[in-house]
Amino acid sequence: MQSLKRKVDETQETDSEDDGLCYIDKSCDQVRTQIRNFLNSGSMKVTKFQKAIRCSSKAYTRFMGQNGLDKGSGSDVYYAAFKFFKRRELQGIKLPKKKVRPADEAMKNDISRIYLEGEEDLSVPVYDSCDEIRKKIGAYLRKPGVTQAGFLREIAKAYPEGKKIYTKVLNDFLGKGGATSGNTSSVFYGSYIFFEKLRISDKRPKSKHRVQMEREYPGEGIDTKQRHDRFWCMEGEQPYEDKFGKIHIEGRF
Repeated sequence: MQSLKRKVDETQETDSEDDGLCYIDKSCDQVRTQIRNFLNSGSMKVTKFQKAIRCSSKAYTRFMGQNGLDKGSGSDVYYAAFKFFKRRELQGIKLPKKKVRPADEAMKNDISRIYLEGEEDLSVPVYDSCDEIRKKIGAYLRKPGVTQAGFLREIAKAYPEGKKIYTKVLNDFLGKGGATSGNTSSVFYGSYIFFEKLRISDKRPKSKHRVQMEREYPGEGIDTKQRHDRFWCMEGEQPYEDKFGKIHIEGRF
């Protein structure tokens, strides 16, 4: 007897009362990984996926840019994406696998011909805030065909001694917030070198943020060696950090 195969539409609803859709058993990070793997497989474009789970581009970008087991737990994207993949699982739809070979990813990001002054002794001036680098990392990791492991291999090349940067170090850096929070992390320095070389390779102009950072830190860049988190203030004064990492003192009235 010949069997018939029925194609199930990706957005087809199952019974809304199904227990499998009512209880979420995956963390925010696990759902983000599902999304990245699904999009990297080529099964659906990101805009179509956003439409399928009925979320805005802004909400999607905000959720995908976060990091942590519970970061994004209040987002509608979290619940909608979980249900999307759970429906597919209940319908027997398997996620197509499309592996990215390390050699292919490295070839796509071949920036070895580009030299930045100070590379040999890790003294390249950094003209990006930590928050700006976090944004760049989030955007880069959302690109099709990009893997976290491949990204870590690329940024580790900033260290001549063959340093290895682990996932935990990346997650720790991404989990911080603030212009100088994470400034001593190897992820911060390595990522700046990587993105700066990509910018030069692609012949893209400097961003407004980059230009202002050069004005704020002429010739030296932001400090990547020491963390400055203690400041002397007069009684009644309060220090605060701006988006470029500069400290200002304001009085309390």
